[in-house]
Amino acid sequence: MTFAVIKTGGKQYKVSEGDVLMVEKLGRNDGEVVFEEVLLVVNGEVKVGKPIVSGAKVTAKILEEGKGKKKMVFRYKSKTRQHKKKG
Repeated sequence: MTFAVIKTGGKQYKVSEGDVLMVEKLGRNDGEVVFEEVLLVVNGEVKVGKPIVSGAKVTAKILEEGKGKKKMVFRYKSKTRQHKKKG
């Protein structure tokens, strides 16, 4: 099994070839992005970085940009009948 663990947006993701994943906004719209922060590579043998694996990188293709689910915020003060709903 071949996979790698990359770090982006303050989170870690386990990826392998052909995976589709949703990450935070990267700040670019072009078709390809390279992740340099590779923490672990398993390709027959295990390579663990301290903290990153030297010489390893993961190349990915940007399929689309989108927004996540809308969040609802409800503020409430007890005993005053005061509330506010956002979202």
